[in-house]
Amino acid sequence: MTAYSIMMPFVPARPHQILPYAALTQWSGAQSLWQGQADVSDAHQTFVFAAASGFRVPVGTGVLLMPSRHPVAAAQLAQTLAMAMGHPVVAGYGPGAASYQRALLGAPYRSPLTATREYLTIMRGLLDGEEVEHAGEYFSCRLALRPVPSPPVEVGVGVLGPAMARVAGGPADVAITLLTPAGHLRDVIVPVLREGAEAAGRPMPRLVSVVPVALDTDGRDLPDVVVAGHSRHLRLPHYAAMLRRSGVDVDTADPRAAATALLKGGAFVGGGLADVRERLGEHTEAGADEIVLNLSGVHVRDGGPARTPHHPGRGHHQPLTGTGSAAASPGSMGAWRRW
Repeated sequence: MTAYSIMMPFVPARPHQILPYAALTQWSGAQSLWQGQADVSDAHQTFVFAAASGFRVPVGTGVLLMPSRHPVAAAQLAQTLAMAMGHPVVAGYGPGAASYQRALLGAPYRSPLTATREYLTIMRGLLDGEEVEHAGEYFSCRLALRPVPSPPVEVGVGVLGPAMARVAGGPADVAITLLTPAGHLRDVIVPVLREGAEAAGRPMPRLVSVVPVALDTDGRDLPDVVVAGHSRHLRLPHYAAMLRRSGVDVDTADPRAAATALLKGGAFVGGGLADVRERLGEHTEAGADEIVLNLSGVHVRDGGPARTPHHPGRGHHQPLTGTGSAAASPGSMGAWRRW
């Protein structure tokens, strides 16, 4: 059965802003709480703050960017996070855009696939308690982490196309997708993940689909929500290429037209509750083991006080009320007001 999880809909500027979402994860029965790369705060630190505040829940990073830290540091942080949370952790990483690689490294990876394979291999070996001996083109490691009792850490990687899916099938435990239509998961990602895993003699990685979602309640303009939450992704070449391969023709020069194409193609799930349930069901049928609900567009567009919605996989809701507006209180539960 596919699990449902929650993505932080904004980057916390202060650690306490994560607490309502950690509480929602704990009280609603969602599988885990996720946070991605940020230029304001570090996901590990905010998750640990939640644990220290009494909300110890499973968490995932989806995805952090490899140029930011060496894989040894990534493995140490993930292991420490698992000990602090007292629950399993998904440590998701990816190479990021060429512009980000250039900004931190001086030049982009000549082969992002090779760099990613090396990164994941070192992380997985260290977290398995191995004495890692790896001299690669991009990353080297000759050490072991001291074994400590802790919940398990799954090593994840961001996957958009078949080449990275094949890499993931080897050293990764989890493949993480975003803005990816169910058809692309079914026809491209899952078969190649399986091939890569069989070639490596490993189980197929779990598939985690991060799905941007919104209900069309109160006359909400869904293309506006898409633009508010994901215009940056639409400008990134690797996302645009994946969407075009999926049959979603995104015009990067016309954000609203691109947003409409995303809704039509199922990369962004929006509409009435029945429509949303059906679309999310397509991700399950395509092979998603976990669906992470991403309401960042709703948060940016609407904000404000909120009550949690009916969970798409459940028949109840948990009342949680936030305070303030999006501008005054980025930590409010506004993103969850009827989606």
